[in-house]
Amino acid sequence: MTAPQGQLARVVGLLEMNRPEQALTELGRLPGAAATDRVAYRLRVIALSALDRWDEVAEAARQGLAEVGPDAELLGRLGLALRSQGAYAPAERALLDALALEPEDPWLLCQYADLCVTVGQTDKAGRLISRAAELAPESPAVYGSRIQLAYACGDDREAERVTWEFLGRHPDNPTALAMHGGIAAERGRIVAAHRSFGRAVAHDPDDPDYAEAAWETRVYTHPLLVPLRPLYRLGIRLWLIAVGTIAVLNLAKLYIPALVVALAWVLYCIWSWIAPPLVRRLILGRWRS
Repeated sequence: MTAPQGQLARVVGLLEMNRPEQALTELGRLPGAAATDRVAYRLRVIALSALDRWDEVAEAARQGLAEVGPDAELLGRLGLALRSQGAYAPAERALLDALALEPEDPWLLCQYADLCVTVGQTDKAGRLISRAAELAPESPAVYGSRIQLAYACGDDREAERVTWEFLGRHPDNPTALAMHGGIAAERGRIVAAHRSFGRAVAHDPDDPDYAEAAWETRVYTHPLLVPLRPLYRLGIRLWLIAVGTIAVLNLAKLYIPALVVALAWVLYCIWSWIAPPLVRRLILGRWRS
């Protein structure tokens, strides 16, 4: 194996370990023609995509296409970058060009499906995802697209079911962990959410969204916020229960219990407003010290 091949192999290993920053550093050390090789460009746009650096992804993909000619991976990454920038029509052109080269690529099918979901074409997205699932049913990209489509269609139960299936197939995948954390947080299961986001950060420490979610859920696991967990779990339903209880007590002419419940509810609401920022300051002060 030549020196550039060895470096490229190290880059692949770093990407498999979710270390895109280190992969980019290694790519920056490639000598001469190896730095503008097709494989080097592909690895560069993959690493930049992992870091959500979409302007650089688009620039590197275009540069690579100009250097090496049509390439499905580079076109796919260009489409992903353009979609992330909100340029949907150019993104579609790039993805269709990529699929013309590799029509049976599950990842490209999922990228096009995600674009269709973004612009509201859920039926078309469903057909694309079904085809991708036939080709690679256990692919993380397929699971991610299925979850996005379920949410877009308003089927939260299906999204949760697929998320559990995704996590079961890929227990160390940071995307699966983050999606599980998001669903757990929506259901008010703060401890489980924090655990999932923390594991996502451990597997992908360079993703700022995972780090922010882990920090936020850490705040809500604080003992001072334990009384608020029913509010996070039930949301508007808890408000309806409280107001309904007060109304029923008043109708039953139990005015003193109604007053007690009303005062308790007011105090609870005040605590829900002041406690989270207070806990954030406490945790941040402790972290800085």
